[in-house]
Amino acid sequence: MKKHELPKLPYPYNALEPFIDTKTMEIHHTKHHQTYVDKLNLALEKHPELFDKDLKELIRNINSVPEDIKTAVKNHGGGHLNHSLYWQIMTPNKSEREFKGKITEKIIKTFGTFEEFKKKLTEAALGLFGSGWAWLVLNNNNLEIITTPNQDSPLMQNKTPILGIDVWEHAYYILRQNRRNEYIEAFFNIINWKKINELFEEN
Repeated sequence: MKKHELPKLPYPYNALEPFIDTKTMEIHHTKHHQTYVDKLNLALEKHPELFDKDLKELIRNINSVPEDIKTAVKNHGGGHLNHSLYWQIMTPNKSEREFKGKITEKIIKTFGTFEEFKKKLTEAALGLFGSGWAWLVLNNNNLEIITTPNQDSPLMQNKTPILGIDVWEHAYYILRQNRRNEYIEAFFNIINWKKINELFEEN
């Protein structure tokens, strides 16, 4: 039985300054993400055989999860998966931020221009009421922009997330208070297109 663990960040907490501040990164990772991991493990202890199952498969087939832990697995398992992706698709490395690769061709083909893609993803993130995520997902080899509430994963809709913007207030509140628009604009400066292209090519 192998319990789920908090993944290490691929960069220091201060690496995304000035776009995302050090304190936010530290609290977001060590407190919020850690809590999702801890509460997921706590829920799975009631059905320890589920520790052996791939978390993505558990979330994708959430309706087959035992009823007494389904909500906890959806919320905390989703939170763990969503954040594990989120850390990877941001980078301090300028070369990884270059918009290139097969994903760029697909985005241009789907949305017309990068600016139109950015506009639509920004609108989705700004328009989401309350807490949740705005996503670029693959659905049957087509790109879509969707939103999910709380920590719901696109996997629950059988869609593969390749880019996600966390628009819970804990992702930006220390530096930007309620100014979600500033956080979203800043986020576009640190997107790891190299990683996103890898995720796109894997699917």
